[in-house]
Amino acid sequence: QVQLVESGGGLVQAGGSLRLSCAASGRTLSSPVIGWFRQAPGKERDFVAAITRSGGGTAYADSAKGRFTISRDNAKNSVDLQMNSLKPEDTALYVCAAGWVLGPTGYHTWGQGTQVTVSS
Repeated sequence: QVQLVESGGGLVQAGGSLRLSCAASGRTLSSPVIGWFRQAPGKERDFVAAITRSGGGTAYADSAKGRFTISRDNAKNSVDLQMNSLKPEDTALYVCAAGWVLGPTGYHTWGQGTQVTVSS
């Protein structure tokens, strides 16, 4: 069974940090790319970051560059998103996805998401 399960969300003050994890199982383990997306209420889903299976390739949205770091541990079948210097505008449901191409498109399997709320 293809599955992605996110964890690590929560409530944090502006300027704080959170580390999200995406646990992969099934066929998602063989996907070339795992990405993170976010969706705020009433807004479209936005790409945040992605990483290749080897971990050698990464991509970030402009809003994430310099503050967020994506990494993966293939031994644990997980992809983490370290988020620092969080802002209220980072508040959203964060979802991980398995895809074919490094970047914001080409994803075929999605998790349910973990909520991140940043207070001002």
